[in-house]
Amino acid sequence: MTMMDWCAKVLGLSDEFLNSSQTGGGVIQTSSSDALLVITVAARARYLREHPGTKLEDLVMYVSSQTHSMGVKTGLVFGLACRVLEVSADDEYGLRGAVVKKALEEDLANGKHPFLVVGSVGTTSSGAIDRVGEIGETLREYPSIWFHVDAAWAGVALSCPENREIAQLASINKEDLTEALEVTPPFLRTKQGDARAVVDYRNWNLGLGRRFRSLKVWFVLRSYGVEGFQKHIRKGIALNNHFVSLVSASPLFSLVAPPSFALTVFRLTPQTVLPVSTAPLTESLLNDVNRALYVRITARPEILLTQTVLNGTVCLRFAVGATRTETEHVEMAWQLIQEEAGVVVEELKQRLASSG
Repeated sequence: MTMMDWCAKVLGLSDEFLNSSQTGGGVIQTSSSDALLVITVAARARYLREHPGTKLEDLVMYVSSQTHSMGVKTGLVFGLACRVLEVSADDEYGLRGAVVKKALEEDLANGKHPFLVVGSVGTTSSGAIDRVGEIGETLREYPSIWFHVDAAWAGVALSCPENREIAQLASINKEDLTEALEVTPPFLRTKQGDARAVVDYRNWNLGLGRRFRSLKVWFVLRSYGVEGFQKHIRKGIALNNHFVSLVSASPLFSLVAPPSFALTVFRLTPQTVLPVSTAPLTESLLNDVNRALYVRITARPEILLTQTVLNGTVCLRFAVGATRTETEHVEMAWQLIQEEAGVVVEELKQRLASSG
């Protein structure tokens, strides 16, 4: 309880979220994937309680095409329909309220029962931020639908007050979550538990037992302190912004999505360094070029980047997070990326010359 209250205060949540308030509380789940499983159970239980007689096959949950893969997997685990809503580059790959509303209206007209919408603050792929304010306003018209916001990656950035404007979250009824998984056999019943005088955390997650994960968080906060933790977050964002400036100044590269905290998604776009007579590179060829660049970079032992695909666009991810990363390391990584890009561009020129 103490550790969860610490986390709530660090993230700037209101007192309503604290265990000590009698209206809030929480438990550290095994993973963010398990957290979504628990949320889905709670959302389903509440909806079925409010709409008795609803068939399970008519329930629908919603995620975006950029939501963590656990969104779709949760639907598979529970045998529930999971509708994937498309996002666009124009919206910075974030889910919009209008898209959610359109999907809800379509499914309701077809006799379906929407019960859960999963939004994201910082998608794994590109760090995209869904318009949680818009989606929340849309869902005010549908009080039976649960709105869950996944901030497993970017949530720690909320420890810095300047980042909190992105999170416009709504409070929910605590009992919806704590009672959905309550299964208490006679041999586990106690006088204190029946009187709700103590918290049985086994009813707040999937397993009956839990590892002592709060100790890890305790060590971090005791070692860094809140100000030290905020300093680390801000340092990562500043280093990423430096990398963004390097990419933006290069004629070889371009950003694919706006930088998100300590993450940059970019790609090699060498059109400007090719002969003027060269026809515009097709998207397929650009994807091949970036795959080749990724292969060359991953073969180097100095840095580790990952790749992703945004609406068919192959790109690279540059993420800052290590405690000892400094500006010199970012510049070293950039130099390496440029070196490998130069090799890929030369190979591309030879390929175009031989085909022309």
